[in-house]
Amino acid sequence: MDPRIVDRLRCPVCAEPLTEVATGGARALRCPRRHSFDVARQGYVNLLTGRAPHAGDTAEMVAARADFLAAGHYDLVSTALAAAATAAVDRADGAYPLVVDAGAGTGRHLAAVLAALPDAAGLALDVSKPALRRAARAHPRAAAALADTWQRLPLADASTAVLLNVFAPRNGAEFHRVLDPAGSLLVVTPADDHLTELVGALGLLRVDPAKADRVAESLGGHFTPAASTLHRRELTLTGPEVTTLVGMGPSAWHTDPAGLAARVAALAEPVRVTVAVRLTTWHPAPR
Repeated sequence: MDPRIVDRLRCPVCAEPLTEVATGGARALRCPRRHSFDVARQGYVNLLTGRAPHAGDTAEMVAARADFLAAGHYDLVSTALAAAATAAVDRADGAYPLVVDAGAGTGRHLAAVLAALPDAAGLALDVSKPALRRAARAHPRAAAALADTWQRLPLADASTAVLLNVFAPRNGAEFHRVLDPAGSLLVVTPADDHLTELVGALGLLRVDPAKADRVAESLGGHFTPAASTLHRRELTLTGPEVTTLVGMGPSAWHTDPAGLAARVAALAEPVRVTVAVRLTTWHPAPR
């Protein structure tokens, strides 16, 4: 693991610095109090203490998501994040800036940001081991760690120049703690008409009309909004791609698979679907 990334990590048990050590034929991260965390052969490190609240995406879900993203359907999100992150790093003006993706999934968005920032390193955080296996290989300057973003993040104070949060839970207090005072939090949320063509046809969850208020509430007191942009495009999808798209969102946990499959099969292909997201840049409130 890149030592410049390890240098920003902290033990999830005692918050002491971590160093990488060899243990037989394997590797681990260890703190001065000898708390030790194995680095999996797939490249990610497990920095959980106890069990995660859930296991995250399964291997099948991750594989389908990787194929969907590789087709470029959500490249508008990656492109918008790369542009915003470039501006954010210029603002932070740090040497070898760290970009952290909280809820990174396969790491595709993080990889796009790192491609635009040749002097940056990246860290993908997620609770899904199958996702982290891919995120650890998403970019040569990326590392990956199993971590619960609802808990204390395994990062040093003010260690992060840019924090990405794409359709993922937000931990305002911890995001504020780990961000450099001149850093930026980039939050991507669904707009009102996101996937609107599928909501009624497939019985999906609607975007909460109070979504913006709930985001602001989760970050209130810790961050102030600096800029917000809307990004929209129309996708042309096959039935299987529609199924994958639904599986990438919250409706996946609230929809009967058999019923969903029948409704997707009844759609006329190609299926035209609106992707509409809002990217908001937040700056940390003064400490």
